Amino acid sequence: MANETSPAWVARPQRSGPAAGFILFAATMMILIGIFHVIDGLVALLDDKFYVLTRAYTFQFDVTTWGWIHLLLGVVIGFAGWGLLSGRTWARTVAIIVAGLSVIANFLFIPYYPFWSIIAITIGVFVIWAVAAHGGELRDASV
Repeated sequence: MANETSPAWVARPQRSGPAAGFILFAATMMILIGIFHVIDGLVALLDDKFYVLTRAYTFQFDVTTWGWIHLLLGVVIGFAGWGLLSGRTWARTVAIIVAGLSVIANFLFIPYYPFWSIIAITIGVFVIWAVAAHGGELRDASV
């Protein structure tokens, strides 16, 4: 009974090539975005004059505050990407949450560094889509 196999007529789920590719893309992008967030945070903490704020911005924080936000968020995003890359089940949920937080943080950071913030927002949205749309396929295939 321990070595019981399924009959030939029972369909076995197969790993989807595109799903695995999208999850690999999402995990790699999360690790890279995490590294870039850490670099942004370190730059903000070490050089207060690097980021220049535009006038009259509603969500104006001190550059040091943004440095800590980016540094901590980057570490969490990087570890979530590593968990996603290693196939951890919890990592899909955490990946969507921290990618969403990254998108929000970069939206609020647009006046400080607009070009990079828009790129990071775009990558974050792609990560959320890849994990939400294809994460279940990998879960079903591993049964």
